[in-house]
Amino acid sequence: MKSQPISPQINPTERGTMMPYTPELIEELNTLTRFDLATSQQGIKVHKTASAAVISATQRLHAKGLLTQADGGYLTGLGRDAAEHAQAVLAILSTESKTDAMV
Repeated sequence: MKSQPISPQINPTERGTMMPYTPELIEELNTLTRFDLATSQQGIKVHKTASAAVISATQRLHAKGLLTQADGGYLTGLGRDAAEHAQAVLAILSTESKTDAMV
């Protein structure tokens, strides 16, 4: 019997090419980077005076199960995983490349 992978890999030939980040996804990623991953005791609160894009992003993250509250709150387990990855990608892309440093 053939075993199934725990998390299936995305096969571009089966699902088409991956779409680029939309403005909505970028705002969600930006929201995830606002969390302090050094502690699980600190959340965020998005106030009514925040931009509509930030409010919507926070609500979408809550609907996806990444945040405990529609106005922020704390990261769920899945949210923490996503925030760790979002912050890692930001750190990597914000670093000067080796080829840029040599020029």
